[in-house]
Amino acid sequence: MDAALIGSLVVLAVIDSTSFGTLLIPIWMMLAPGRLQPARLLVYLATVAVFYLVIGVVLLFGAAVFLDDLRPALESRPFQVAQLVFGIGLLGFALVTGRRRPTGDTEPGRLVRWRERAMTGQASSKALIGLALAAVTLEAATMLPYLAAIGLLGAAALTLPARIAILAGYCVVMILPALVLLAARLGVAERVQPMLVAVNRWMARNAANTTAWVVGILGFLFASDAARQLELFEALSKAI
Repeated sequence: MDAALIGSLVVLAVIDSTSFGTLLIPIWMMLAPGRLQPARLLVYLATVAVFYLVIGVVLLFGAAVFLDDLRPALESRPFQVAQLVFGIGLLGFALVTGRRRPTGDTEPGRLVRWRERAMTGQASSKALIGLALAAVTLEAATMLPYLAAIGLLGAAALTLPARIAILAGYCVVMILPALVLLAARLGVAERVQPMLVAVNRWMARNAANTTAWVVGILGFLFASDAARQLELFEALSKAI
């Protein structure tokens, strides 16, 4: 396992840590009226991390079954060129989409429903687990960073237990910012509260455009990995 793989996985995990399910809903729970209940938030985050891990393990098992047959194709030059073009295409899509202005000031209905459920102070553990599962399920169609991480792990020369262990670490990093904010909220609430409010407003206001920068970063990772495999950086350095 090389440094490039570790770096890519860390970047992807950090991106995943800023999603609505891993950051915005926890912030809403920390902003809920009344006394902060850390146990509720910990139950929610643990459910999110475990559910992500289960999905990842299932996909890794599937990748392990077909990887030997697919590896020659994945390591072929035509595939690497296609990956480079795909990454550049994602970057272009992100640039075009990111320039579009929001068409309205209202939040998407999904976010409103999540906020109402997260801000309910008397929610039971079952309700919190249900909220976490709903958040992950609804985000499944857009969990591009996580799918990219699974793809990188599946293609790496690692044993299946090692891949699962790394994936578990990925899931921990994914919920780490929310845990740090929770610790800060418990320790220095007066200083952290304004920041939580500001982050909440920013994420809710930019909900419709968050996909663009995620896709752009993924495009960069795909393109740079393909360029490395095609030895384009070495060729460029020699040409210069």
